[in-house]
Amino acid sequence: MALINPHINFNGNAEEAFKFYQSVFGGEFANITRLKDTSSAEFPVAEEDANKILFIALPIGKNFLMGNDVPESMGRVNENENRSKISISAESREEADKLFNGLSAGGSVEMPIENSPWGSYFGMFRDKFGIEWMVDYNPQK
Repeated sequence: MALINPHINFNGNAEEAFKFYQSVFGGEFANITRLKDTSSAEFPVAEEDANKILFIALPIGKNFLMGNDVPESMGRVNENENRSKISISAESREEADKLFNGLSAGGSVEMPIENSPWGSYFGMFRDKFGIEWMVDYNPQK
């Protein structure tokens, strides 16, 4: 079965966001590459972009959460747009609560985590970085 690995663009705070995600999920980064690491005569990197993240990956189970900072020369990411949600299927109600409460800290809850009409334990929120998440635990699976 194919794995889904979400990739998120940031406006210069990818490292801060990923340290926050790491504090909730745990684990070690599989990769952190800064724009300056790829700078060359052919592809120079502007000084203001040098320490920004070109690529970062955090393993979560068998998947990876990936992201990067958008260089200023490419414009800004609209942090208030309706982005695709990242869906997490928890293995227990306790894990669902931990992930929901941890990731939603400082964000805004769209739907509190509770028993849903379709039989799962479900909640939705936008984290403090503007990323939208859904957390689901289905005890019947």
